Amino acid sequence: MVVASCGNSDPLAAKGDCASDELIIGSANFPESETVANIYTEVLRINGFKVDTKFNIGSREAYIPALRQCAISLIPEYTGNLLQYLDTDATATAGPEVQAALTDALDQDLAIATPAPGQDSDAVVVTRATAQKWNLTTIGDLAPHSADVKLAAMAEFAQRPGGLPGLKQTYGLDISDANFVPIADGGGPATVRALVEGQVTAADIYTTSPAIVQNDLVVLADPKNNFAAQNVVPLFNAAKKTDKATAVLDAVSAKLTTEELISLNTAVSGDAKIEPQAAAIAWITAQGLNSPIA
Repeated sequence: MVVASCGNSDPLAAKGDCASDELIIGSANFPESETVANIYTEVLRINGFKVDTKFNIGSREAYIPALRQCAISLIPEYTGNLLQYLDTDATATAGPEVQAALTDALDQDLAIATPAPGQDSDAVVVTRATAQKWNLTTIGDLAPHSADVKLAAMAEFAQRPGGLPGLKQTYGLDISDANFVPIADGGGPATVRALVEGQVTAADIYTTSPAIVQNDLVVLADPKNNFAAQNVVPLFNAAKKTDKATAVLDAVSAKLTTEELISLNTAVSGDAKIEPQAAAIAWITAQGLNSPIA
């Protein structure tokens, strides 16, 4: 369900009560966002907050206005993409610089808590066999093999600053037009299939994709930060951010590593197909967050 309409029938169009003590947790319309939003919801409830939910809202263009209007109070976000949304001229890519630039880009309506170490960012991914054959650890290790590398990604990856131009400038990984294979599924099943079946040598796949674990794929390190950091971060309507809510969500974020995001996504989107709420509750219990935070 995408609720981007501005009509009066849209429950997110009307201004909410910013003075209410209730927190309304939102999510975007993809499984990872809904799972993390469920984690926020359950841990906040455990810590005595009155909480409601409005999940599956849609894109940033829908939920940021809803957040500004207090139609929702809080939503999981990603530092790099949020920075680009708020400041289209931003050039920061490394985690600390992205966080600093994001803090500066926030206006009086928006506020963040501490970003999690976990990221869901673009990555150059290869099979285990390719990594072993060429002794690959980082994207730079792939550069000497440029002429032999076919790379799959979304079509726009060919022009994006962090795409082919960035890989060439930052690491010397020079993918010719003939060796670029556009696949329009955002690093999804078709891209993974092309990589696993050997139709391509490398692919742009998001770091928390369950397919990485399921297919024993190797994420090449990006030490020069070609791809912008995309740490998961709680984004508040500024009026709804309190010290207690921040402390609770900081405790959640501290445990939300990339490995944990992969595990959650595997539970929800992998073979098990666990509901996001059930996966969230199981994770909270495993992390010891199922009792009030002192």
